[in-house]
Amino acid sequence: MKIILDAMGGDNAPEAPVLGAFDAAKSLGAEITLVGRGEEILEVMKKHGIKDLPQGVEIAHADDVVDMHDDPASVLHKRKNSSMVVGLKMLSEGKGDAFVSAGSTGALLTGATLLVKRVRGIRRASMAPAMPTKTGGKVVICDCGANAECTAEFLLQFGLVGSAYAKSVLGIQNPRVGLLNIGTEDTKGTSLQKDAYALLKEAGNKGILNFTGNVEARGAPLGEVDVVVCDGFSGNVLLKSIEGTAMFMGSLLKRIFKKNLGTKIGYLLCKSGVGDMMKLLDYREIGGTQLLGIQKPVIKAHGASDALAFRNAVGQAVTAAKGNFTAQLEKDLNAIKEMEA
Repeated sequence: MKIILDAMGGDNAPEAPVLGAFDAAKSLGAEITLVGRGEEILEVMKKHGIKDLPQGVEIAHADDVVDMHDDPASVLHKRKNSSMVVGLKMLSEGKGDAFVSAGSTGALLTGATLLVKRVRGIRRASMAPAMPTKTGGKVVICDCGANAECTAEFLLQFGLVGSAYAKSVLGIQNPRVGLLNIGTEDTKGTSLQKDAYALLKEAGNKGILNFTGNVEARGAPLGEVDVVVCDGFSGNVLLKSIEGTAMFMGSLLKRIFKKNLGTKIGYLLCKSGVGDMMKLLDYREIGGTQLLGIQKPVIKAHGASDALAFRNAVGQAVTAAKGNFTAQLEKDLNAIKEMEA
């Protein structure tokens, strides 16, 4: 399994991607191709006293970088020698099994769509992070920001890709799919939610997916469903709200434990448990978000990713590459075609 990693993408590049790749190669046994400016990658190695590339790691030189302010639509032409574009081309040519980048989301989505291509029948690729839940499982939020404006048909497809991902990558046998709404009643929401509800319900009645109805935002972290279907605007608000709440709770716990000597002693007694909780809510532990609907795994890592986050993003890419996501999705798409016929 070979993972292609954009060494120049993200706020902490190239140091964080390079060190994360080295850690992943050693701890996960992954084969990694670092794409970027070779001399800068070697400078990182020199800075950290690393003389040789770890076993399984190689460098593919790319002398340009996609800037966060670049117009996504023009990146393929203006930045054709960038680490992101070169890496995506390598993936499309079969020189790797998955691609990871912390660069511009818009550029990555555009590049993946045009170079790696969407699965046939998919209208829009979507972003779908798998967030931890109260029940100990994970919930896939699809879409979380790639498509701010959607049609009911898009939401139906998000349900399909989210369900296929939950089955093939997360190992959930019969994922419960819920439509994000302001209430659980089937009459709730705007015309978009009502139309999408009808399509998802029909797909559920025909056994194409396990649609359980509307789900409120609070139901996602509580584990009421395995897949939350939503437009990218609502999904991004939901995701950022969960992240903000986790950060708030973390800071609140620190404040409580620092209150007096008794609370400090209490912290020492439950330190490991608190650490486990914070680790569960740390975005660095998740690694990144897969772009669903693309023929091969493309992972978008957080722009602020450090070495740990890149290491886990590589791990996520390995898991995604081993999954049978595309085959499962194509099967579900064929079922939808039969439903529409």
